[in-house]
Amino acid sequence: MPIVNIKLTGKKEIANGTMEFLLEKPTGFVFRAGQFCDITLIDPPEADEEGNTRGFSLVTAPYEDYLAVATRLRDTAFKRVLQKLPEGSEVEFDAPYGDFTLHKTESNPAVFIIGGIGVTPVRSMIAQATHDKTAHKITLIHSNKTPADAPFQGDFRKLAKENPNFTFVPVASESAPDDWDGRRGLVNAELIKEYVTDWEHTIFYLSGPPGMVKAMRQILVGELHANEDNIKTEEFDGY
Repeated sequence: MPIVNIKLTGKKEIANGTMEFLLEKPTGFVFRAGQFCDITLIDPPEADEEGNTRGFSLVTAPYEDYLAVATRLRDTAFKRVLQKLPEGSEVEFDAPYGDFTLHKTESNPAVFIIGGIGVTPVRSMIAQATHDKTAHKITLIHSNKTPADAPFQGDFRKLAKENPNFTFVPVASESAPDDWDGRRGLVNAELIKEYVTDWEHTIFYLSGPPGMVKAMRQILVGELHANEDNIKTEEFDGY
């Protein structure tokens, strides 16, 4: 699709230091759940050496009639401008890109092991699979420092109720209130083994900070002897 200008239609905080930005969907725009876009700020009031363009996974699924991206807020020129951008402002939109997408063979289970904001493309994939009523057995292990840091918890809990093939496993790695119904501590080999029954055919998806992705790959390959060919990764650096 050619590069187009689209409008920012809304924004909201969805977790500690995390915002979601709603965007109009260009007519005829087609993408696969899990893909990403490049967004360029138009004539921003400030910039830095990284430039005015950043890549964002599309949070929304192809069936939805709007687009959304989400990001942790950091003290960079790009994010300061984006956070303050008035609704109705235009940004440059270039998409779709990427192949971090749900595999097509529905008999192969999918296990997502995700850290923090790395969950953005996963929300798109699971929402689309639920909408399409696919037969994929899907497990999402989503780790955040605290429940308040976790974006899209409400969405995933709702999707788990709608989709009998989807299991949501929220994890608080540092602290959580007494009434927390998720898991506590770091994601380790023992936790992963609880949710994998078919080691030969399960496809693993790792997404999050580079250090977390590297650690999870080491657990899967070094400790659990998973087939590296069955591991897909996406790293989310801060900017």
